Amino acid sequence: MHVALLGGTGDIGEGLALRLSRDTDHAVTVGSRDAEKARDAAAEYEATLADHGVEATVEGAANADAAGAADVAVCCVPAYHLTDTIEAVADDLGDAVLVSPAVGMTSDESGMHYNPPGVGSVTELAATAAPDGTPIAGAFHNLAAGRLGALEADLDWDVPIVASGDTAREAVVTLVEDMAGLRPLVAGDLSNAAEIEGLTPLLINLARNNDGMHDLGVKFW
Repeated sequence: MHVALLGGTGDIGEGLALRLSRDTDHAVTVGSRDAEKARDAAAEYEATLADHGVEATVEGAANADAAGAADVAVCCVPAYHLTDTIEAVADDLGDAVLVSPAVGMTSDESGMHYNPPGVGSVTELAATAAPDGTPIAGAFHNLAAGRLGALEADLDWDVPIVASGDTAREAVVTLVEDMAGLRPLVAGDLSNAAEIEGLTPLLINLARNNDGMHDLGVKFW
């Protein structure tokens, strides 16, 4: 598959780009509103891979161009940029599966708190912003981006996946299965996204308040 990482110049985009490029045969394009910024990030990711003995090509392009070539487009932006990013590439998505890893959160002196939009979850918000008929999935919500991007670190995480139908579900399950140390777990349809997204602020709060719990993920037995 051809995977576009829209807004892929940040932490989660970097981690997915590195892991997909190292562990799989899928083509990876980093997208950004600024094509030059995307190309610079792609070159940095290639250099990181080379430092780890991996020869791989990572392309960089404007978000619209990345989406237009994609089989799967992962929207690697914060929740507050999600709608704008999707609407900007809506005419270019075609039959691509759109994946949202974003989580709405607020913070105060007590820690991080889940802050879902009115439609119920950020994944469902992505579905409202996407063109009718676009296959939608929610995944990668609970991954610690720092550890994901550290190729020397072994992963042992589960990735709960919600999806609008079989097309989206099967595509994302395949991507997750292909990355070392990640196990896909089907969690139902998009209406179940809030339960998954709500785990992320909990993980952050646990990591902040307990020694030795940096870069937490989830694992189910």
